[in-house]
Amino acid sequence: MVSATARPYIDASVPVLRDHGVAITRTFYHNMFAAHPELTNLFNMGNQASGVQQQSLAAAVFAYAANIDNAAALGPVVNRIVHKHASVGITAAHYPIVGRHLLGAIQEVLGDAATPALIAAWDEAYSELADIFIATEKTLYATAGITPGQLRPMRVTAVSDQGDEMKSFVLEAADGMPLPRFVPGQYVSVSVPFADGSTQLRQYSLSDKPDGQTLRITVKRVPEHAGHPAGHVSNWLHAHATVGSILQVTHPFGDFAPDTESNMPIVLLSAGVGITPMIAALNRIAAVNPAREVIFAHAARSAAHQGHSADIAAAKAIMPNLRTAIFLERSAGSGRADAAFFEGRMDISLVPEWTHADTDVYLCGPVAFMQKQWRDLLEAGVPAQRLHREVFGPELLDYLT
Repeated sequence: MVSATARPYIDASVPVLRDHGVAITRTFYHNMFAAHPELTNLFNMGNQASGVQQQSLAAAVFAYAANIDNAAALGPVVNRIVHKHASVGITAAHYPIVGRHLLGAIQEVLGDAATPALIAAWDEAYSELADIFIATEKTLYATAGITPGQLRPMRVTAVSDQGDEMKSFVLEAADGMPLPRFVPGQYVSVSVPFADGSTQLRQYSLSDKPDGQTLRITVKRVPEHAGHPAGHVSNWLHAHATVGSILQVTHPFGDFAPDTESNMPIVLLSAGVGITPMIAALNRIAAVNPAREVIFAHAARSAAHQGHSADIAAAKAIMPNLRTAIFLERSAGSGRADAAFFEGRMDISLVPEWTHADTDVYLCGPVAFMQKQWRDLLEAGVPAQRLHREVFGPELLDYLT
């Protein structure tokens, strides 16, 4: 807990961070990458170019300041961040670099308003948070039995299309040794070297149940659009990863874990590539408890963009209590006459009914999708403690602030 001396300055920073947070984080990233270009390998430079990463960090710093004594609110966020850090190999040595440039950015943007007392307070607060991250990440690495940043060569054994934009890649250990255990909802990072000497890491959810022999990831190709750069790693994988290719892959991490082992009903809601962890969960449930009551609802732009149709069909064939709802924004030409298909974006009122009070609901997809579903679920009477969500890429932490 920050000291009584520092606390008033942190509290006073909340409106300042709301107004100047993005300017501070833009300055922070610019200065840090200029001084340490090797760190660009650990960050999604596409998110840097689009500004999403800067907005996310600004929101995170603001949320930390606003909830500095609220362990119940910060704890889940810290846990999610340390899993992402472990997936890209963050170490204790990185934290002084980040701290130095973050404090420097605050001084640069705020100018005379960044008094020595304010900077000292943030130095104290950052150091406290860094210690929490470092200790938790050390435990994660030790539990996984790996060193930070450790990669494992994996051979591609199968590639399949999952609609127009996604491909699945089945991987096996190139050394023939058993694969690490994981739970549906977790992800791995894939490291790709480029011709210019740079390397980029991207995280992809595991999209099939654990079997100890293979891993499957499903990758959505990200094209250039509306000023956002094309996804370097996703496009490289779509163009170059074929059967026999060797990919460098990290240990599985992630704290989003739908309960696949109980007998209680469960609701899985997704949109776009957010279907991937839900398919892993569905396939696991089909394997261990096919009689379980499951609602599986997914939203896609069109039938051509819907992934993992074969997985859903296979699950329906053996799961008598599986109820599905597929929402297609453009249903024309889909040939669908099934009552489980709906035209338009996901509408909770059209999803099969469930007992709201005692059923867990899991969400995964674009932030806007989850924000809407979260609000609609709360309005429908689903208790907040029954809602769980995963976000691909930076998150604005709106539920904290």
